[in-house]
Amino acid sequence: MRELVYYAAVTIDGFIAGPAGQFDAFMITGDHMDAINRRFADTLPTDAAVSLGIPQNRDRFDTVLMGWNTYTIGGVASPYRHLRQIVFSRTRTATAESLEVTDEDPVAVVRRLKQEEGGDIWLCGGGALAATLGDQIDRLILKRQPLLFGSGIPLFGERGYHPEQFDVVQNVAYESGVVFTELTRRRDL
Repeated sequence: MRELVYYAAVTIDGFIAGPAGQFDAFMITGDHMDAINRRFADTLPTDAAVSLGIPQNRDRFDTVLMGWNTYTIGGVASPYRHLRQIVFSRTRTATAESLEVTDEDPVAVVRRLKQEEGGDIWLCGGGALAATLGDQIDRLILKRQPLLFGSGIPLFGERGYHPEQFDVVQNVAYESGVVFTELTRRRDL
């Protein structure tokens, strides 16, 4: 069965963006980038991968999920056109290559996607969507950056107190200070 994977950059104080959605402080150069781009090439915007000469074979993901604010950040109508893109919005619409905008319940959409054939499903962001889908997330892959934002958009929006345990699969520290951590949901609780 397909997994829902929340793959995101996060500060050490738990933010995926600043208060106004800023993300330009995250390091996009350094010794961590080659390994990440090799392993997760499909998480690069299509145009960026083409410009860098990085092949995108949909080896891991074939679908990406985003909230509207995450979708609009890059200002591109179809940022991940090499993937099936599903954007959740109750009030907005858009049309572009391989893009679906829906006002459906994200949990129902993910449950349906997990039953389909294909690669894993990448939850790109944002924090409110991650909170909504929290119980559906099978794997977390976090690029923890050596940054403090102090405030901003948290990795998970408001969920209320709801303890859940994950097991560490891999933890790799780079000289840049980025720590790449992969965790899977513990299902035996």
